[in-house]
Amino acid sequence: MPVDLDALFSGQRRALAKAITLIESTRASDRTAALSLLNACLPRSGASFRLGISGVPGVGKSTFIETFGQQLIQQGHRVCVLAVDPSSPKYGGSILGDKTRMERLSRADEAFIRPSPAGITLGGVAQRTRESILLAEAAGYDIILVETVGVGQSEHDVASMTDCFLVLMQPGAGDELQGIKKGILELADFIVVNKADGALAQTAEQTRIHYKNALGVLTHSGFWTPDVHLVSATTGLGIVDLWEHLKRYQAAAEETRDARRQQQALDWFTRLIDEGIQHQLLSQPRWATALSEARERVTSAQQTPPDAAASVLSSMISQLNHAESDHDSPIPQNPAR
Repeated sequence: MPVDLDALFSGQRRALAKAITLIESTRASDRTAALSLLNACLPRSGASFRLGISGVPGVGKSTFIETFGQQLIQQGHRVCVLAVDPSSPKYGGSILGDKTRMERLSRADEAFIRPSPAGITLGGVAQRTRESILLAEAAGYDIILVETVGVGQSEHDVASMTDCFLVLMQPGAGDELQGIKKGILELADFIVVNKADGALAQTAEQTRIHYKNALGVLTHSGFWTPDVHLVSATTGLGIVDLWEHLKRYQAAAEETRDARRQQQALDWFTRLIDEGIQHQLLSQPRWATALSEARERVTSAQQTPPDAAASVLSSMISQLNHAESDHDSPIPQNPAR
């Protein structure tokens, strides 16, 4: 599945779509080509503003992103939306309807929308979202919007791959105590109450005050103090003002951005190493047998989970040391994830 690099670097959407399809492929034969593609794109990546957007289903994420994206395009930006749809835990399928819900934005030449299935990945982001960000930047998109499914672990995952994290809230979402209970307040750089128009305008203002009070009793470190904004994605209320505040955030974050991205890259690397080790454990017959036997001991209450895990790891290390002494390591070069 070759990708035309010239077409990709010139910003052709078809080439970007093909590139993301390649990196999302689960075929082992495609992974080598995908890694080569990412290496070619790396020098051209890193110049965008990466914004994570989360919120519970029904809060209006797609409508907000469409209105917000159109506003960014009017100001001369090129916008890439990486939307992640939840996958069925039973059948594995995803609806992938975000592009349909953003009909006007999807027709803009300056916008690219890519819905991807979450698959078995926990946290509400697709397995290759980080890699898709690099490809989109290489294609010349200077604003990357990462939309995640729901809230929960996704906040941590989105924060580990973006420059700024925005959470959409419903009017009447809860009082200060309920707000504090939501871990998102500790991670969110912006809290945005959507649907702040019509009959919900007063309720939205009350919600804004509740969340502002909740933020006031939390300790925030760093260069930015989060605030609560009111918007209406259907009328455009507050969208321009929100973008002005986001630009101020970008300016304030400039000094720390490189350090944050370096840490994100290291966290990504560590996660891939952990996944690779687990893959090797499951793919090597000797280790798979030890793992199966340990599971039996755990389920029959013959051994505690910590002790069983320690025995499996000890067996793995022993076999690795033995293989090294025989100059025959069982771990291949580029292990699949």
